[in-house]
Amino acid sequence: MTVQTEPFVVNLGPQHPSTHGVFRLRLTLDGERIIDADMVMGYLHRSMEKLAEERTYTQNIPFTDRTDYLAAMTGNLAYVIAVEQLCGIEPPDRAQWLRTIMCELQRIASHCMAVGIFANDCGAWQTPVMHMLRDREKVLDLFEMACGARLTLNYMRIGGVSRDVPPEFMPTARKLIKDLPKKLDEYEDLLLENEIIVERSRGIGVLTPEQAMAHSVSGPMLRASGVAWDIRKADPYAAYDKVDFDIAVGVHGDVYDRFVVRLAEMRESVKILEQALELIPEGPVHAQLPTATVQPIDQPVAPLAIRPPVGEAYGRIESPRGELGFYLISDGSPAPFRFHIRSPSYINLTPLKLMSVGGTVADAIVILGSVDIIVGEVDR
Repeated sequence: MTVQTEPFVVNLGPQHPSTHGVFRLRLTLDGERIIDADMVMGYLHRSMEKLAEERTYTQNIPFTDRTDYLAAMTGNLAYVIAVEQLCGIEPPDRAQWLRTIMCELQRIASHCMAVGIFANDCGAWQTPVMHMLRDREKVLDLFEMACGARLTLNYMRIGGVSRDVPPEFMPTARKLIKDLPKKLDEYEDLLLENEIIVERSRGIGVLTPEQAMAHSVSGPMLRASGVAWDIRKADPYAAYDKVDFDIAVGVHGDVYDRFVVRLAEMRESVKILEQALELIPEGPVHAQLPTATVQPIDQPVAPLAIRPPVGEAYGRIESPRGELGFYLISDGSPAPFRFHIRSPSYINLTPLKLMSVGGTVADAIVILGSVDIIVGEVDR
């Protein structure tokens, strides 16, 4: 017997860290089947872009920690690269290698959280996420050695990094990188063929290569759809042109492939770190800023405030979530005339309706989890 029902609207959540009040996903359902989906954003908006236009270029670095707060190192780097483009500053070699090391450690830490929480969404309660949080903490220990912080790091600087790493950093990092492949083997043995994860994620939330490119998605979401695009290779920055690594790509563009790509990217990060820890040279970690970019002390602004020449720049990097870019316009003053962030979490959400309609409520939970959003980066 067929039962006729009327469509009804529900607010999904809060089962995801982003659906407790800062992100709203409104589903129109016919029974359990999704027939429409609306995203409502803006609950966490902090006017960060406008606030940054009232502060000096250096004072804006801590703002970049608080967009994607699970990948503060990469947020720092994209911004300082844009400022360096404006000023014509080239950081020294050791600083470029330190940037590469920090960003790949950050990618591992971020993907540990993404994969662990995704397994949680699929129903693997506690065990996978606790294992991955264990290894993420070891990366945060290294960050604490380098800059004294574990979450909002404020380590990158215009022209280099804030300070060199202490003597104990390199041996500890080498030990972590030696141990990580065994940990990744454990993750894969535990999860890749897990019946629940396979049933919950294969063939769900499919995004074809054409759809992914049409929606401008980037990062693991794009690569899971089979598009081998990675800014670290397409437009190298820091020391990425000096290391060898592969681009992890998927085949089907579904939730399962996004999960597998992130695991594979962690292995590639280990490969990059092994090379970087061997190749990093000695030397200074900060460039001497050209005097033309420095504000005279007798002016009524912060001493030695950077004043880029009039112009515009776009600095971009491959963050754990995709292309993170900072667009800056300088009018010659100590503060940006325009400060705009191209955040991958925001843009990667755009095909969520496309991926969800036709699925079930249970599918919507894992689809949203597979996007790996940080709402601080959505509502910047």
